[in-house]
Amino acid sequence: MLSIGQTALVSMFSHLLFIYFTWRMMQGVNFDPIIRKGHPALGRLFLLFIAIVVGAGVSRFFLEFLQWSQQLRYMF
Repeated sequence: MLSIGQTALVSMFSHLLFIYFTWRMMQGVNFDPIIRKGHPALGRLFLLFIAIVVGAGVSRFFLEFLQWSQQLRYMF
């Protein structure tokens, strides 16, 4: 049961970390031409959703790759 809890904690931390990294990287890109004038809050919310989708996808890849690398020991 302890390993399930540890896996859940690592997964949550990984998702939050990669979402944060994605958000910080997106701050360097100029999205102003894409966002409609007069709706900055909706534009930032949309960018937050994009950061969540991309960050969670990268985190999922990282966690799956980590899991696969740990399962390689059963091959030999």
